[in-house]
Amino acid sequence: MKQLQIILPVHNEEESIEKTVSEIYNIISKKVDFEFIICEDGSRDNTKKVLAKLSKKYPIKLISENDPKGYSRAVIDGFKAATSPFVLVIDSDGQCDPHDFSKFWKLRKKFDVIIGYRKKRSDPWQRIILSSSYKRLYNLLFATPIHDPSCPYVLVQRKKILSLLPILGILREGFWWEFIARVSQAKLKLAELPVKHRKRIDGETRVYTLFKIPKIGFTHVVGIIRIWLNR
Repeated sequence: MKQLQIILPVHNEEESIEKTVSEIYNIISKKVDFEFIICEDGSRDNTKKVLAKLSKKYPIKLISENDPKGYSRAVIDGFKAATSPFVLVIDSDGQCDPHDFSKFWKLRKKFDVIIGYRKKRSDPWQRIILSSSYKRLYNLLFATPIHDPSCPYVLVQRKKILSLLPILGILREGFWWEFIARVSQAKLKLAELPVKHRKRIDGETRVYTLFKIPKIGFTHVVGIIRIWLNR
């Protein structure tokens, strides 16, 4: 059995996914033998074709959908498909630097969950403002010591988080906010490490556009209150 599986949630990343997978494999495979779990979420571009080609070159377990189900469900399905003792989840847009993996791996047995902390975020200003505003409410509801509960760079001991999977998925896109809240409620051992955050390989994010910000903000607020009420 491989000691590590890496979950990559993927949606419309035809221009970046090959470079992302190649970089992750070339760096992390030198540290540990691992397998990718790629959760392809109903992409409308040529992402599926690119992943089919990559599956012949790299150790990949591919979960593919005809219709999008959202980031949260993609990650949850990845966790359900995992079998290794440790699972790393990182975004597939190239913003996460695989070189940071080593410091996570060194602490893997000391903590149940280790999440990254982006001291300098390379995100559009509207996304940063939304996160900052949202975090004020989040801190009022959940007593977590985490500075960056939305960081998509997370290493977990798989068995320690299995009990959380049935209750996750209230937030369609803000998965890590919900995940860290549940980890805190379950009193799991949680740590935070600084990580480098880079610009996207392929342009700007397609989710947090200015037009979509009000709706995303509203659904996040409603969702996080629901999580707090169901603690």
